[in-house]
Amino acid sequence: MPDPDAYWARNLRYLSILLSVWFVVSYGFGILFADALNAIRIPGTGFKLGFWFAQQGSIYVFVVLIFVYARLMNRLDAEFGVLEE
Repeated sequence: MPDPDAYWARNLRYLSILLSVWFVVSYGFGILFADALNAIRIPGTGFKLGFWFAQQGSIYVFVVLIFVYARLMNRLDAEFGVLEE
């Protein structure tokens, strides 16, 4: 029988790390550091980097984090023997 406390602790650690990344990208890059990032333009588009993070970047990062979380949870489920078939 797998240890549910260890499983849940690892799950919460994954969630904390991934939500922190999303927070930094969406709030930090899109709002707090937008002025500093606006000094950089994305090559080929002319968009300012701070504007891009506020409008598109945080959404792209969120979608990538969903796939990362699914992969991490599949590995965790396999490690603890609760993998769904």
